[in-house]
Amino acid sequence: MEEILPIQPFRSPCKGVACIPGSKSITNRALILAAMSDSKIILRNALFSDDVNIMANALQSLGFSIDLDEAEKTIAIEGLSGEIPQKRADIFVGNAGTVARFLTSFLCLKKEGIYRLDGTSEMRDRPMKGLLDAIESMGAKVTHEKNPYHFPFSLNTKGINTKYWKVDAGDSSQILSGLLMIAPLANSRVTIEMNGETVSKPFIDMTTRMCDYFMGSKSTFKRCSLSYETITSKPYSPKDRTYKIESDATASSYFLALPVACGGYCEVNDYRKNSLQGDVKFLKILHKTGLKCVSNESGARTEKIEQPIGGKFDFNDISDTFLTLAAVAPLLQSPVSITGIAHTRMQETDRIKAMATELRRLGQLVDEEHDSITIHPKPEKLLEKAQNGIEIETYEDHRIAMSFGILGSKDLLGNGKPWLFIKNPQCCSKTFPNFFDELERIRMHADS
Repeated sequence: MEEILPIQPFRSPCKGVACIPGSKSITNRALILAAMSDSKIILRNALFSDDVNIMANALQSLGFSIDLDEAEKTIAIEGLSGEIPQKRADIFVGNAGTVARFLTSFLCLKKEGIYRLDGTSEMRDRPMKGLLDAIESMGAKVTHEKNPYHFPFSLNTKGINTKYWKVDAGDSSQILSGLLMIAPLANSRVTIEMNGETVSKPFIDMTTRMCDYFMGSKSTFKRCSLSYETITSKPYSPKDRTYKIESDATASSYFLALPVACGGYCEVNDYRKNSLQGDVKFLKILHKTGLKCVSNESGARTEKIEQPIGGKFDFNDISDTFLTLAAVAPLLQSPVSITGIAHTRMQETDRIKAMATELRRLGQLVDEEHDSITIHPKPEKLLEKAQNGIEIETYEDHRIAMSFGILGSKDLLGNGKPWLFIKNPQCCSKTFPNFFDELERIRMHADS
């Protein structure tokens, strides 16, 4: 793929069904839970992407037997009931937040383990203090090489011998999720108390529901206000040794928003109300902007009936999808205000700042606050800027690349010629390696 990718606009209204890969969030949770299970587990519809490869490679370096079949979209892993074969390892977590938080927690199960962890330069800036404070209180020793509470660092692990854990997960729900997944394997029942609320709460629900599945029980935790208490203390033992990964709801958001840019309709499969993924709530946001939205047990469909409008929306629970709406905001009939997203400043990049910068590059009027972004559509300015072509900086962030790919699908110049160009489109390999191929497939089907 080119270093700078021109987005080919749709000449005809969208019509088609997008093929969405498995969820990254579910796949990486399932890998950790399978490793802690008491037998071989097969994951189906697994995602194959950079973040998942990093997790699989890390587990293999720890001595786990993993068989990956990308053609069949399956991953088989031999669970070892919470045992970690290798006492020493040097682990690279890339820029994968799930690997960074989940694996750091997982390593604490090992008695007398010594592990060094590092990531990309972007990961070295991402918050880890809440998790590292928690695992030190559990008995692990953390040795920082450079900046305290940031990568790189080393862990001297002692196993889990404490019954009461206190954690600040205000910066990332992944911190709490990592601790929840290992809690049932402690020597006795554990209470995890949160120091205040966490963000992106649906991801905590995803974690606890997956723990229930892999535990083979209806409930693994008792929730009391700001605390979680384990109901049992034993290895994971699912009743069914296969686990099907849901399609990625965040990835679906791009294609569900495509009719805003192209008109027509678009469908995605495996997008249901009882999903593990909170991001299915993005469909309600699109409905409020004016798209016709239909969902059932098999999937969802959006259709452009009239010109979409803006509004004010709280994205705290579904913050990964805020970029999807922000990127198509220049095409809305009224301003859109997105709130509850302060924590996204500490993700792959400062996402609020990045989106504000690129939208201004498109001639849009943007108000940026610490916890929000408001976009005032300026269609005449967008058209003016598009005459000479606009290059979008992606900041090594897959969600910025994919979001603006949807905006570029608009035939803004009316001649079918590309006007928006994505820098470093390869960054999508983090969660959706063939995103732009899939977008092109949908376009060719519409224009045929």
